Amino acid sequence: MVKQYETEFAGKKLSIETGKLAQQATASVVCQYGETVVLATVVMGAEPREGMDYFPLMVEYEERLYAAGKIKSSRFIKREGRATDEAILTARLVDRAIRPLFPQGLKNDVQVIVTVLAIDQENDPDIPAMIGASAALMLSNIPWEGPLSAVRVGQINGEWVLNPTYEARAKSELDLFVAGTGEKILMVEAGAREVPEDTMYSAMEFSMKHNRKMCEFLAGIQKEIGMPKRTVDEIMKKNVSEEDEPISADIWEKARTWLNEKAPQYLTAGPKVTKASRKQAVKQMKTDLDEYLVVLQVGKDKRKKVVEIVNEFAEAEITRAILEEEKRVDLRKLDEIRSLSAEVGIFSRTHGSGLFMRGETQVLSIATLGSPGDEQVLDGMEEVGKKRYMHHYNFPPYSVGEVKPMRGPGRREVGHGALAEKALLPVLPSKEEFPYTIRVVSEVLGSNGSSSMASTCGSTLALMDAGVPIKAPVAGIAMGLASNENGDYKVLTDLQDLEDGEGGMDFKVAGTRSGITAIQLDTKTLGLTMQIVKETLTRAHEARLKILDVMDAAITAPRTELSKYAPRIVSIQINPEKIRDVIGPGGKIINEIIDATGVQIDIEQSGIVMITSNNAEGMDRAVEWVKRLTREVKVGEIFEGKVTRTLDFGAFVEILPRTEGLVHISELAPRRVEKVTDVVKVGQTVTVKVVGIDEQNRINLSIKRVNES
Repeated sequence: MVKQYETEFAGKKLSIETGKLAQQATASVVCQYGETVVLATVVMGAEPREGMDYFPLMVEYEERLYAAGKIKSSRFIKREGRATDEAILTARLVDRAIRPLFPQGLKNDVQVIVTVLAIDQENDPDIPAMIGASAALMLSNIPWEGPLSAVRVGQINGEWVLNPTYEARAKSELDLFVAGTGEKILMVEAGAREVPEDTMYSAMEFSMKHNRKMCEFLAGIQKEIGMPKRTVDEIMKKNVSEEDEPISADIWEKARTWLNEKAPQYLTAGPKVTKASRKQAVKQMKTDLDEYLVVLQVGKDKRKKVVEIVNEFAEAEITRAILEEEKRVDLRKLDEIRSLSAEVGIFSRTHGSGLFMRGETQVLSIATLGSPGDEQVLDGMEEVGKKRYMHHYNFPPYSVGEVKPMRGPGRREVGHGALAEKALLPVLPSKEEFPYTIRVVSEVLGSNGSSSMASTCGSTLALMDAGVPIKAPVAGIAMGLASNENGDYKVLTDLQDLEDGEGGMDFKVAGTRSGITAIQLDTKTLGLTMQIVKETLTRAHEARLKILDVMDAAITAPRTELSKYAPRIVSIQINPEKIRDVIGPGGKIINEIIDATGVQIDIEQSGIVMITSNNAEGMDRAVEWVKRLTREVKVGEIFEGKVTRTLDFGAFVEILPRTEGLVHISELAPRRVEKVTDVVKVGQTVTVKVVGIDEQNRINLSIKRVNES
C-alpha cells in the first residue's frame, strides 16, 4: 500500500513516500525536499557473517547525472563510473550518523543505498538522503535505535539560516551539518571561516530543536506503518546451526571472572609507551586466556569463540580506569597532548614540505604550486566549475605495521583528505592575491590517533614553507570520550588507539588561534549531550593553541620567496576585446607563443592573462609578446614599423602585431610627394608617430612629424 506523509522543514515541504518504489527491499522510501528527490533502501542479509569482529554495514550514495539533467562529458564513456569524491563523502556522512544506533552483536550484512533521482540545484540531497535512510531503517524490521534526523545550519550577517541553499552557503560564515536524535548529537561535519567556539556551540544548539521536530514526524510514521523490530538474540539464535554445541554458561562465567581479575594487569599496570606494546598486551591476554581454557579442558573451536570477548574486556577496562582513576594506558593526564614536533624544508627540490609528529602519528606533507591551468575541473551531479586547492591523503599499510595490497585511495583516505582540505580553505589567499593552483599531498608515515588532524598541521607547515601567503596557521586535534551506561564520562585530549572503544567518540576540531575552520564528529554512543559538546570544544581550543605554539617554533610566517624550483606567474590585465588577438584564429597565435617560449598561458574572460614558467628568459619573451599583441595605441606614441601596403593616397604600416595605421601621402615627408613609392616601399622599416585615432579605432600615422614635440 502506497503511503505518503508531508511536513514543513525549514520553510519547505518535505515528503516521505513508501510502498511504491523498490518493493523487494526490506524497506524503502522516497524522500523529497523542495524538488530534490532521493530513493533510500535498506536490506539485511539472512545469515550472519562468520568471524566478524565488527558490524558489516555498507552505505552507498549513488549519484545519477540524469538527476541534474546532464550527460557525461566524456566522449567515449557516458554511464556513471567510480563514485565521485562528493558521493563518497556523502555516503560516509550517512554511515557515520546511523552506525551508532545499531545494537552490539549484530553481524548480519546491512546495506543502505541512497539513489539521487532528481536535484533542483537549490537543496543539497544530503539532507533528504540522511532523513530517507533514517525513515527506511525505522520502517524496516532491522534492529535500529532511531529515529534520526539531520539539519544544516549557516550564519549570514549574524543570523542563523536553516538548510541554506547552495547560493546562501557561499555567503555563510559556517556550514554546519548535524545529525541527531533531537536530544543528543550523533554526527557533525562542519566547515567555518574561523568561527569562535561559542558561536559553533550555539549553532549546534540551534540545530537540536529542528532535528527534534523531524524525529517526532518520523516516529509517527513508524508507529503507523513500521514493521515490528527483530532482536539481536532472535536473529543470532535463528542462524545458529543445530550441529553447533553451545558453550556452557559455566565456561563463559569462568572466562569473564578471569578477565575481570587479569585485565588491569595487562592494560593499566605501568605505562604502555607504544601502540605496539599495547597491541601486544591485548594479544598476550588472549594467549593466556586460551591457555587457561585449555586447563579447563575447553575444545579448540569453543576456545576461539570465548577468546573473541577479550577486545570487549580490554575496552571496558580502559574505560573503567579512566572514569574511576583518571588513568590512561600511557599514564597521560586527561588533557595532556603527547610529544609534539614540527619541521619544514625537508627536501630541497619540492616547492614546500612539512613534517609533523604527535606521539607515534607522523605525517609528511608536500606542497606543489602549479599554473592556473592545472586547476581541477569539476563536472559532477552537483559541482561544476574549477578547484584550485587540492589536498590528497595517503595511508599506506606500513603506517600501522601491516601488510596489505595498495589499490588506490579508499573511502577513509578520501574522507580524511577532504577534512584537512576543508580546514585549510578559509585561510588560503584569493586567486587574485596568489594565482597558483595548489596541491598538498599528506603521506601518513605512522598512525596512532588522528592522522587527519596531523595532516592538517603538516599541510599548514608545507604551505608556509612553499611561500603560500595563508592568513593564519591551522592546527587540529582529536578529542575522545570515556563513558558508561550510568552517564559517567570523561573527555580525553589527543585520542589514541585503544581509547576509541564503545562509549567513545572521535571529535576532531581544526582551526586557527581566532576560531574553528573544520569539525568532524563520530561517536560510538547513542549520542552526545550538549554539555559534553561544550566541554570538548573548550578543551580542543586549549590543545590547538599548544600545537600552534610548536608549529610557530618551526616557521613563524609564510616564506617571502618561492622555491627556485617553483614556477613563476606574471599576470597582465588586457582589454577583454583583445583576447582574440592573443589567441588568434584556431589558437594559432597563443600556440606559437607557447611553442617558442615554453610557457603556459591562461586567459580569463575578464582579460587577465597569466603566464607561468620556470624559465626567466622564456617568461620575459612571452610577456613582451602578449603586451605587443594587446598594447593600446595612444596619440603621440612613436613606433618602428614595416610598410605592408602602398596605395595612391598613402602607406599602411604595421606598428604592432596585427595592428596597422595609415600614413597619408601628405604625412610622408615635409615636402610635396607626387607618388607614395617615391618615399617608401613595401617591407621597408620606418619610424612613425601616431597623430590620430578616429571613432572606428583607425590609426593615423605620420613620418614627417616624428621629431615634432
